[in-house]
Amino acid sequence: MSKSKSWLSLSWVFVIQILFQSSSTIAATRKEIGFPERRICRTTVQGRYLLSDDNGYVCDALSLDPQYRCCPERGDKFSCHGCNVLSQCCNSYEFCVSCCLQPAQTQKEQVLKLKVAKPSTSGTYLSVFDFCAGRCRHNSESVVHENAYVSDFHHCFSLPSNSSGSTISPVEARLNGINVVIGRQGESCDSVCKSNGQSCVLNKLLILNQCDIIQKYMSCKGACLASVGPDQPAEVVDDAPKNLNPGACLYTRTQSMLSCDGSHRHTRRLCPCA
Repeated sequence: MSKSKSWLSLSWVFVIQILFQSSSTIAATRKEIGFPERRICRTTVQGRYLLSDDNGYVCDALSLDPQYRCCPERGDKFSCHGCNVLSQCCNSYEFCVSCCLQPAQTQKEQVLKLKVAKPSTSGTYLSVFDFCAGRCRHNSESVVHENAYVSDFHHCFSLPSNSSGSTISPVEARLNGINVVIGRQGESCDSVCKSNGQSCVLNKLLILNQCDIIQKYMSCKGACLASVGPDQPAEVVDDAPKNLNPGACLYTRTQSMLSCDGSHRHTRRLCPCA
């Protein structure tokens, strides 16, 4: 009987050893194949209802992944909704951070050289997310008389005035006083501007209806194409049908078609508001 028990014990040890080796082999194989490992996201904590994660997505707190702390990857990545991309100021903190994270808006190499504060002993930013999350909070450049904001667009991510030698082109100068806002999918400029307490300025659409200007505000991953429609200038959303050139920016050669009330369910408009 004792020999039988000993044999059974040895058998179980042998089986467990085989299972352990198999699981190790599978784990090693998964790593060799290159299965992506999920990482835990960093998020903003300032907003009452919304959050922005370091992937560039905005969501509400209830939508946040409880394990990885990431927003769902739906909607616009690096969304500039409610932002004037020319002045690099937004009317909400979370969308300011999201827009700031867009590589076309913020250059990583430049940002990581900036000091967090003015004293010479201050350290530099460790990541673009650190810069955006910090810079988009209210700063002295968006305040007048120490107790009032310059405008509703007081969440700004532009570089400190003494750190950038950028100049504004004559074309961009014609947009002074205009809030250039990227609308939501299928939204007209009348609706976009009204949601910001402003009105669409029709004659400024002519200035925005140029590829070099559109590309300053939108990613234009599918290039910039001439098109026909009252929803232009605009960008085709990524999940649009292939025949509509997803990701492409559109401008119209027929200036008489420029309209504040035009819209298309597969585009996001670039709107001049004041």
